[in-house]
Amino acid sequence: MALSLKSALRLLRCAAIAIALTSSAPAFAVTEIIWWHAMSGELGRQVEKLAADFNASQSEYRVLPSHKGNYTETVTAAIFAFRSRSQPAIVQVNEIATATMMAARGAIYPVFELMRDQAEPFSPAAYLPAVVGYYSDVAGNMLSFPFNASTPILYYNKNLFRAAGLNPEIAPKTWPEVGAAAKRLRQSGAACGFTTSWPSWINVENFSAYHNLPISTEANGFGGLDAMLTFNNPVLVRHIAQLAEWQTDKAFDYSGRATKAEPRFQKGECGIFIGSSATRADINANSRFEVGYGLLPFWPEVAGAPQNTIIGGATLWVLRNRSGEEYRGVAKFFGFLSKPEVQAAWHQNTGYLPITRAAFDLTRAQGFYDRNPGAAISIEQITLKPPTDNSRGLRLGSFVLVRDAIEDELELAFAGKKSAQAALDSAVERGNRLLRQFERANPDR
Repeated sequence: MALSLKSALRLLRCAAIAIALTSSAPAFAVTEIIWWHAMSGELGRQVEKLAADFNASQSEYRVLPSHKGNYTETVTAAIFAFRSRSQPAIVQVNEIATATMMAARGAIYPVFELMRDQAEPFSPAAYLPAVVGYYSDVAGNMLSFPFNASTPILYYNKNLFRAAGLNPEIAPKTWPEVGAAAKRLRQSGAACGFTTSWPSWINVENFSAYHNLPISTEANGFGGLDAMLTFNNPVLVRHIAQLAEWQTDKAFDYSGRATKAEPRFQKGECGIFIGSSATRADINANSRFEVGYGLLPFWPEVAGAPQNTIIGGATLWVLRNRSGEEYRGVAKFFGFLSKPEVQAAWHQNTGYLPITRAAFDLTRAQGFYDRNPGAAISIEQITLKPPTDNSRGLRLGSFVLVRDAIEDELELAFAGKKSAQAALDSAVERGNRLLRQFERANPDR
């Protein structure tokens, strides 16, 4: 039956009132979660994508990533912000600052406590042992969330190998093989045989782990702040002495600290390069030659070698004094980051390690390693054997400064200004002074 004009107008007024009430009602409040990080360039874009994907996956929380400079600048900014009660909920911190973050007890919210308090599904056993072990306490509790993890691997120039009469399909596996190949490369006209980036990380820290040798007492610092550096042992002394000897004819050619060696390999100057597994994409993009990959070399006469390498990179730390709703969102975000498909995509797009076994298995099932030879070497290397106290990682205070002292002394050895023994003795002495200063500054830990 047709409505009368009066009835129609009444219905229209009711509809208008309903629409007005709906439009004037407050919108559902979305909780914002501030995340400070140190990723720039393409890595920064991948961080933005992670946040955007999480934000699109649900409607309650919005993660807002913010680039704060390099690792040191990011941590410094977070410390100052905490003092003014304007700290973010999440901050990215590099691996060698783990002990420093642990010392700030009242400022951090350990991840295992966060996930327990928020009843978010969380199993440390799902994560790769060599990754989670670096960021856990002696009881195995995860303190921060593993995010970007890498380990050093060997890269080589197949074109230069062919020119030198070397088999381009076989990477040198031991240090004697590296030395012999480097000399052949030099004889065939290469500007340098091999070089490495990150001198201490590769030639002291990972070298020690790979040969199951301690960096310090107290399980490399995991057992307490009273750890004493002990890496001036005969095996490492011999290794540094051999590098210094190879330096004389540029079979080994020291290229500087951090990543200064990488462009030399990409330009074809050095036939072999040992650097972070996370530079693989850059090397493939910028090198005009066929690239080969290999495991980190080892000295075959050292019993138990090779063991496993340790990681570099950073984790996500949760800071105290944010709202309960924010912490619920952070726990959800960490759960999202742990999903196999999310971790697999991060691993494949950046070159960083997947933090879970499931992500590794998914990447393999997707055929990524078949399409990208060498991409699985980093995972193979860190999982070669179960980590020991010597190959779990480092938990040493002020290790950024300790690493600077080590590299000061390595440079003197490579320049022939000190013997390997004298250089490592001095590095240990200087490093121990820094550890004692850190211990005195944190008496209650």
